[in-house]
Amino acid sequence: MKKKSILTSVLIISICIVTASLVFWQQQKTSTAKAIVHLAKDHSERQQSVMGRTLTEKLTIGAIGDILIHDTVYQDAFNGKDYNFNPVFENVKGILEKPDILTANQESMLGGAEIGVSSYPTFNSPHEVADALVNSGVDIVSMANNHTLDKGEKGILSATDYLNSIGLPHVGSFLNEEDRKTIRILDENGIKLAFLSYTYGTNGIPVPDGKDFLVNLINRDQMKEEIHRAKLQADVVVMSIHWGNEYQRFPTEEQKDLAHFLANEGVDIIFGSHPHVLQPMEWIETEDGHKTFVIYSLGNFISGQMWDYKDIGGMVTVEITKHISETGSRIELASPQFYPTYVSNQSLRNYRVVPLEKAGSYGLENAAAKHKEIQDHMFQWLR
Repeated sequence: MKKKSILTSVLIISICIVTASLVFWQQQKTSTAKAIVHLAKDHSERQQSVMGRTLTEKLTIGAIGDILIHDTVYQDAFNGKDYNFNPVFENVKGILEKPDILTANQESMLGGAEIGVSSYPTFNSPHEVADALVNSGVDIVSMANNHTLDKGEKGILSATDYLNSIGLPHVGSFLNEEDRKTIRILDENGIKLAFLSYTYGTNGIPVPDGKDFLVNLINRDQMKEEIHRAKLQADVVVMSIHWGNEYQRFPTEEQKDLAHFLANEGVDIIFGSHPHVLQPMEWIETEDGHKTFVIYSLGNFISGQMWDYKDIGGMVTVEITKHISETGSRIELASPQFYPTYVSNQSLRNYRVVPLEKAGSYGLENAAAKHKEIQDHMFQWLR
């Protein structure tokens, strides 16, 4: 009788384990159906502090501006057989590797040499640009900008295939509607970040009928829906947005209005691009008492443009802290920093991105004064 009772107990326990496993599997399948979750690179040990029932997770997110490969830049990177863009970033690689997660605005389409490299006004860049970005510490690229359709659908397909082949996540341009509906999430140090990307337009090139998924155009209803969906799947929502007027060092009222809309819908961090020059950083206080960080323009990080601030860019970083307790979790943003950079060249050769404060060694006059000017410009609304 005792042996029969033991067997019955074992059977009941086994059924419970199998049932629980099936429920867990179904929950996991449901939660990941519309998200691609990437484990970001591990720069450092997780930062934890446990006090009673409270856990704190931390990471630093960084962003760089336009990767805009003009003909002088890709010609300089060509050795007669292959392209190598690693030297372009070698002087700032140590800086770029500091954030736990780094995003970049890939402005020129990475369609590859097979379909013909080209420069302004319709760009197409070698695949090897992406290799250099990965080598320098970039974790994800934004592809929604006014040059997304420069090489049509074939350019997007070629770029997407290559980025997927090297494991570099991308957002803003998609293969189909299902792909578009899939939120890109990077998971680092126990914090999930959702990345979204939109552009004001595509230089007059029409989006093919029935293929709106090829590029995310700014549409407040669509953005609101995606932001709310991302909030359900991630701790932090990051928006890369192509907006504003070229070569203007301050945001337009339209940019500010859209930034407040995004903040109030739930975006935590906004990385702006398109003006090709730097625009200041700002905190936005939302209607529900939270704050959103915005940098209105990150400028050019690498391009063939020169003078009038077009050859000055940089990397912005923000600290993210996730406080977890038995009642839930909350996100805190703090300590924005900006690291100015300068694009140097010698007679349109030897393109190098260098720290602005050291640019005097690369031919920039009054580099220290320029460095201070840029820092004052970027922080003026944070002081």
